[in-house]
Amino acid sequence: MLILGFWDGHDSGACIVEDGIVKVAINEERLTRRKLEIHFPSNSIKACLSYMNLKPSNIDVIATTTSDFSKTLTRIFPSIKENYYLITRRNVEKPRFFSLKKKLKYAVTERGNLRGLSNRISSYLLRKRLKILGFEKQKLYIVDHHLAHAASAIYTSGMKKCLCITLDGVGDGLSGSISVFDGNTIERLSSIPAKDSLGTFYEQITTHLGMRELEDEGKVMCMADYSYPIEDTKNPMINFFEVKGLKIIAKHDTLKRYSLIEKLAWKYPREQLAYMAQRVLEKNCVMLFDNAIEETGLRNVCWAGGVASNIKTNMKIRQSLKIRDWFVFPNMSDGGLAVGAALYISSQIAGTKPYALDNVYLGQNYSDDEIKNQLKNAKLDYEYRKDIAEVAAELVLNNNFVLWFQGRMEFGPRALGNRSIIAPSSSEEVKEKLNLIIKRREWYQPFCPTVLEEDAKNLFGNVDKYDKFMTMGYMTRRGMIEKLKAVISVDLSSRPQMLGDENGMFRKLLKTVKKGFGYGAVLNTSFNIHGYPIVNTPKEAIEVMKATKSRFLCLGNYFVELKK
Repeated sequence: MLILGFWDGHDSGACIVEDGIVKVAINEERLTRRKLEIHFPSNSIKACLSYMNLKPSNIDVIATTTSDFSKTLTRIFPSIKENYYLITRRNVEKPRFFSLKKKLKYAVTERGNLRGLSNRISSYLLRKRLKILGFEKQKLYIVDHHLAHAASAIYTSGMKKCLCITLDGVGDGLSGSISVFDGNTIERLSSIPAKDSLGTFYEQITTHLGMRELEDEGKVMCMADYSYPIEDTKNPMINFFEVKGLKIIAKHDTLKRYSLIEKLAWKYPREQLAYMAQRVLEKNCVMLFDNAIEETGLRNVCWAGGVASNIKTNMKIRQSLKIRDWFVFPNMSDGGLAVGAALYISSQIAGTKPYALDNVYLGQNYSDDEIKNQLKNAKLDYEYRKDIAEVAAELVLNNNFVLWFQGRMEFGPRALGNRSIIAPSSSEEVKEKLNLIIKRREWYQPFCPTVLEEDAKNLFGNVDKYDKFMTMGYMTRRGMIEKLKAVISVDLSSRPQMLGDENGMFRKLLKTVKKGFGYGAVLNTSFNIHGYPIVNTPKEAIEVMKATKSRFLCLGNYFVELKK
């Protein structure tokens, strides 16, 4: 059975699931080149079909998600969505009555689907869009927002029975859910209303710190490391939420909390406000997970939703609780909803079971001929090298950073060795050069490493399983700080990719680095210019090289060096 999954909201995208396995998945931003694209994913749908050499008529059913009032409203009036996108991206002047508009947004997004009316309207509008793309007779399923998040984690975890928790801003009137998967069905034990949203709380903190909501929450997490520790009794936000059983209860409604945070942002330094918010998130998430584990007796736990992108909170959960096995869906935010919706419908119609997601190289790839043609068009000198991994490794060993483009594009927010920029993990000099030329990250944002999984336990403490997807935080061992000083935060934490056999070319590169350094680790950051999506095509890779005047590019098996 072939199922097309798509999502037409924040970080829109599409996928194709065949017999319960994700075969291709692409987020629209990689094709439109607008970060966290919000429009209907026509390009992603076409690209998924093209990759699998399919026509619309080959698709059996279609799955999507979310039909609450606010989402339906933006489907009726797409200009609302576009205007809000430009505001959140800060691509327009700050609008008049900004605070009033924010409050209106919170009031609207907390509404459900109005007794099914929104669902019917959304279904009608989406069918019209799909018909334009050639989909005529397929049944369209609209999966509940948090059920789609849960399914994305459950059906790629490989777990036969597990606890699943979802937490985000809001979707279909909820901000979270707690469910049990018994091998056949997903049973929801608790639904957390939108007004009690930890995700929206963190979004509000991001806004009041002058950052872009739905994008810069990770910066808040990193900034928190630079505050002096504050006791909970002195944290004015610590009682904003409490956990009762399987529920999160907010002390204030969303609008009142927004105003209170605004006052606190005026009073406290940025780092301190970030620290206090991070502590609120960690405390309540750990308590919720703990209660759910105790009530269900399940110690195999998977989770998804935007809050799951906070790797410090994930680390607290993992270290504080007696979890036997854990899994965080790699595209945990709304960018993964298309996959969740499709996998859920596959389980319902075809009875498909969870499988262990081995890699997220699920996007497009390009042949040697396509790469060669782009190099010719760009009038660049190039050399074909069968030993391209060794070539790149030698450059890293000689204190350089390298643009690295191989195979299929990654699905999700992390570059995992196919659309990466790599550098020595120990050189702060190269890190700063890379940051100045290309990445332009905030001073408090660390880079992340890729390490050989067999070296992971020597480099990091408390490694209980190998995280292939950069979804979890780990603390660096004291004796390894010098080896990893370019890829750790000020508190010595890191977000590593632990590489096994899922990427042979990248593994060969790291093994060559290990021969020179004595350990298999590199700085690995996404191949993009600051503010733009990760590159997808060879042409885009070449454009980044030229625009930044970066010296070395490994494009497939082709090696390019810009002459000074």
